[in-house]
Amino acid sequence: MKELIVCCCTLLLLTAACGAGTPASKPVKLGVDVLVSDPPPLIQGKRLGLITNATGLTSGHESTIDALRRLPGIQLVALFGPEHGVRGDAEAGAAVEGYVDARSGIRVFSLYGRNHKPTPEMLEGVDVLLYDIQDIGSRPYTYIYTMAHGMEAAKENGIPFVVLDRPDPLGGMLVEGPVLDPRFRSGIGLYPIPYVYGLTAGELARLFNEEFGIHCDLSVVAMEGWRRGMAFEETGLMWVPTSPHIPQAQSVRHCAAVGSIGELHQVDVGVGMPGPFEYAGAPWITAEELAGELNGRNLPGVFFRPLHYTPFYGTFKGVKLQGVQIHILDPVRFQPVAVQIHILCALQKLYPERNIYDTSRIDMFNKAMGTDRVWKQICAGAGAEEIIASWQNGLQQFEPLRQKYLLYR
Repeated sequence: MKELIVCCCTLLLLTAACGAGTPASKPVKLGVDVLVSDPPPLIQGKRLGLITNATGLTSGHESTIDALRRLPGIQLVALFGPEHGVRGDAEAGAAVEGYVDARSGIRVFSLYGRNHKPTPEMLEGVDVLLYDIQDIGSRPYTYIYTMAHGMEAAKENGIPFVVLDRPDPLGGMLVEGPVLDPRFRSGIGLYPIPYVYGLTAGELARLFNEEFGIHCDLSVVAMEGWRRGMAFEETGLMWVPTSPHIPQAQSVRHCAAVGSIGELHQVDVGVGMPGPFEYAGAPWITAEELAGELNGRNLPGVFFRPLHYTPFYGTFKGVKLQGVQIHILDPVRFQPVAVQIHILCALQKLYPERNIYDTSRIDMFNKAMGTDRVWKQICAGAGAEEIIASWQNGLQQFEPLRQKYLLYR
């Protein structure tokens, strides 16, 4: 396996990120910017396939599709769309069929429907397969597995695979949560990595390629000007919703804090409200009671505000709920997976009779969390700190692997 790092950013001294941060004087130069400004020999004179979606934009807000089409001597011949489609107009979980992109006239093949991996027929006439999608830094999000399947297809069909790198919006330093138990391998968790893994898509591709046996001909076009610990708000880049319920950069932090809870369909997490993933509520919760319990735990970088609300759509559409809104006061100190565990433990302490794990959705919760130990520990009376301590050994084993594939400091 030959791996090429087309461009690697200058190593920078580690700098602590602050709050929403001050935007960079110049936007971070994305992988697509680097590739377009100086096209490598790897793509010159070649027919390209591109896995992308609505987040595939240059730092100047031009579609990656259009930017590649303008390059002389190359031909963009196929587009591949993940969950939500190439233009981001499909609902979560909705199968997407192939079609012709109206704006470019290029054939689009769906990778979220009948096929999750490009087939030989889809790749016919493709010399190089590129990937350009913004990740959110959490294991249960499907785009990183679209990338992995694309890498597998590239290996099987003997073509190079190129990742156009983008920031980890969680900052690239936070590594948190249980490492996936292979028994719960699924479309929202293919490999034994932590819930929050602290890697960009390009770094993650390098790890997938070497540690999990893909061994494709991988290239990563690295960013310039991005450093670890950088809040997305500091990059100078425009946030494009990665999916309908990740509308803002801060939404990735909230999603990491309550995403698995939402899989139970027993507690509302704000899907159906203006701030998706910012809430934890149910008809049987007393708002002030839950807020008092959570704030009394003195969790770093977060405040829980009691509220009453009624979702506009979703599982609890039209139902009057009580709960908390999660206010992130300090993104650097905020630990989303720990917050998720504390919310679950608080609910168990205050409302044990609800038994929120007695549901047909428990399998989805386990797949998202990557283990069935969490809810079993909670039901057995374990506290949040005990549960959090139980996954530290897995994180310690993962960290040396992670360090091997870092492109930025």
